[in-house]
Amino acid sequence: MDQREQLCELGHSLYQRGLTHGSTGNLSVRLNDGTIAVTPTGVSLGRLTPENLSILDANGDYLSGRKPTKEVPLHLAFYQTRGDRAGAIVHLHSCYATALSLIDAKETDDWLPHLTPYGIMQLGKVRLLPYYMPGSSAIGTAISGLAGRHAAVMLANHGPVVSAKTIEAATYAAEELEATAKLALLTRSLEPNALTPAQVHDLVRQFHVEWT
Repeated sequence: MDQREQLCELGHSLYQRGLTHGSTGNLSVRLNDGTIAVTPTGVSLGRLTPENLSILDANGDYLSGRKPTKEVPLHLAFYQTRGDRAGAIVHLHSCYATALSLIDAKETDDWLPHLTPYGIMQLGKVRLLPYYMPGSSAIGTAISGLAGRHAAVMLANHGPVVSAKTIEAATYAAEELEATAKLALLTRSLEPNALTPAQVHDLVRQFHVEWT
């Protein structure tokens, strides 16, 4: 399947399952020729077509298609700092992850609780970033400041941003982040038995997880 077709298919799936709503959220993928296909502004992920995607060059300059999302700076920051580890970006306004970001965090560098092995395996350490105005270049600056150390960040009061080598992998990881956030909220008052540091260490070693 063409990369643009796959992006649209996954966008439809995310929308239909309520992981984003209205015209919120944006996706991008680095195409084989080095250009970047990104979702256009004001278009629901449930109504994407390959023809209405925006095409940018590697520096984020507009080439063709519809006007791109205002969140281009955050996408570029991941592509530019993570190199070939970032072939696609998924940014959602998913409910549980956003809700969890509204609660004071004990840890910002490793924000997502260690509740299941899959959150560790697919995301590594998720960095919580403070609130920024949507579309602000400051979001890109903050992500660039992480120097590629995190595959995923959580924008407080806004939503998660997840990078991976493929759009499929980035989508699955974003879904895992949302599922873990839901578990964290559901068990918040129950003092859940999280994974121990030793168990996390074993996962990181066994599955070659980025953990810096």
